[in-house]
Amino acid sequence: MSRSPGHSSNPEHEVRETRLTDVVKVRIEGLTLAESEDVIRVDEEGHPPRYYFPRSDVRMETLNPTETVTHCPFKGKATYFDVNAQGNHLKDAVWSYDTPYDEHAALAQRLAFDADKYPVLHIQVGD
Repeated sequence: MSRSPGHSSNPEHEVRETRLTDVVKVRIEGLTLAESEDVIRVDEEGHPPRYYFPRSDVRMETLNPTETVTHCPFKGKATYFDVNAQGNHLKDAVWSYDTPYDEHAALAQRLAFDADKYPVLHIQVGD
């Protein structure tokens, strides 16, 4: 792992991680894709809240890795997955920072769902 160039060059940019104690679920047309009590909420300046799930709490059979890779100067290299469930094919709807920068090591191997890009994905926090 290594230090984030984004935090070094732009220390005022806020990326806050919060471990949630509530159950968080992701559903698509009634099918639960993820459900966990071990979710990290990320609040980053200029972005909507994101919820990062451990892979063990995600129905991995509904995800297919893609070749898409992006880079965040604060969190690191992201790899992507398509969602294939309930007759829906959602391109690059899920991402993961497999080896994030040191400042965000807690996000390693976790999965986040892009419910803003795909409103068919419903994220529910709590009952």
